[in-house]
Formats: sequence, C-alpha cells, structure tokens
Amino acid sequence: MSDDPTPQPTVRERGLAKMAEVYGWEFQDGPGDHFAVTADHLFADIWSRPGLSLRDRRLLLLGALTAQGLFDVAGIQIGAALQNEELDETELREISLFLCHYVGWPAGTSLDHVIGAQIDQRNKKARKAAQNGR
Repeated sequence: MSDDPTPQPTVRERGLAKMAEVYGWEFQDGPGDHFAVTADHLFADIWSRPGLSLRDRRLLLLGALTAQGLFDVAGIQIGAALQNEELDETELREISLFLCHYVGWPAGTSLDHVIGAQIDQRNKKARKAAQNGR
C-alpha cells in the first residue's frame, strides 16, 4: 500500500488520456460496451504498454490498415501522425512506396492518395490560420 494520498486516475481516465495523446484531440467518455472496450482495454492497456513508442505503434497500424484496405481509418492515423509531428510528408510518402512492395501497388498507391489528401487538408488549415492571424 502506498501512503500517497494523490488520487490515481481510473482505467477510463487513463484510456481517455491515451486516446487524446494518440489522436491529438480530447475525448469525452462515451456510452456502450464498444467505447468501454476501446478506452479501457485498447488505449489504457494496449496502447500504453512499454516497449513500443506511439510512433512505432502508428507505423504498425498503418501497415495493417493498408493491407486490409481500410483507408478511411488510415487517414485518421495519418492526420494524427502529422498533427503530433511523429511523421512528416517525406516519411509518409516513403511508407506508401515501401508498402507497395509488401501489400501491393493498388493498396500502396491508395495509401499515398490518402496521405496526399491529409497533407493538403493540413496545409489548407495552416494557410487559413495564417490568414486569420494577420
């Protein structure tokens, strides 16, 4: 037992915090078993395990998503990787080219299109923010 009176975060709080770290925006608690398993197990436990960095996990996930053709989810991961500065445009483009050789050219080039769309979206937001800052 610890004598530290500081309250420890709950599993849900740890999961929500890790989700925010992974995706770059704050998450609110959600209803239902699917959200509970996602927050409490996937993020509080699996994404929080030692041994791999957030970037490592994201790279693995991008490969798996590309192999499965889940480009909508890959787009979310790419946007978060850019926002968190885990991967830059050059690295992302290299990932898509590399994956072409392992998951096939159609999947690799589809990922490259998603990368381009995410980069364009990010650049538009940056331009808009710069214009509003004037």
